[in-house]
Amino acid sequence: MSKEKKIVIAEDNSVFLLLIKLKLEKEGYELFVAEDGKKAIELIEAHQPDLILTDIMMDYLSGLEVISHVRNVLKMNVPILVFSASGQEEMVTQAFNLGANDFMVKPLMPNELVIRVKRMLM
Repeated sequence: MSKEKKIVIAEDNSVFLLLIKLKLEKEGYELFVAEDGKKAIELIEAHQPDLILTDIMMDYLSGLEVISHVRNVLKMNVPILVFSASGQEEMVTQAFNLGANDFMVKPLMPNELVIRVKRMLM
């Protein structure tokens, strides 16, 4: 990769976060990590990432609010991948309606995440 792609990850589960962080760092991505939606927006505004990975359920601001802010306030067209625990179909639908590009159910498979990330950054 000539220029490291920047990814903002918004996830409040430290174990899950560590897993995906290790996997994506190994692939050579530059990561910015937020443990809540408020911090995610700060990182997105500061670093203009190439991709955003966000959980739906987080403190302060939800992943849905992050998506809405990115699309409607910042007017950014950056790809957004959302993850959520299964059984939250309504929230997933809402995420797509707000402008999410992809969705994965937690717990997810790290190798599948890497494949999806690579596709979204092509």
